[in-house]
Amino acid sequence: MPRYELALILKAMQRPEAAAALRRTVETLLERGAVVRDLENLGERRLPYKVSKHNQRHTHGGYYLIDFHASPSVVKGFLNHLERDVDVIRPTIPIRGLLHKRAVRKKTNLPAGLC
Repeated sequence: MPRYELALILKAMQRPEAAAALRRTVETLLERGAVVRDLENLGERRLPYKVSKHNQRHTHGGYYLIDFHASPSVVKGFLNHLERDVDVIRPTIPIRGLLHKRAVRKKTNLPAGLC
């Protein structure tokens, strides 16, 4: 199973509501067979621009990172699930291993086959 990192922006909420939204997200991952490795709270910040989602305009949001392993078929369905969640402003899931290889290649100027 590839390793993924979910960059999640939740709407600005009090701590209990944010914890419930994160719990829902992690439980959904676990139900779909993913293995969650880490959850990191990056704090609440002002969004770089106003975002309209679920008929609301957002200027602030809570930023979180969830590190997990899952099959690629799970990730696509999970993103669809997150798009429907009213507490989620923006979910993004890049493949963690590919980003790391690109960073190493760029830093060392090695051809693609040598990384």
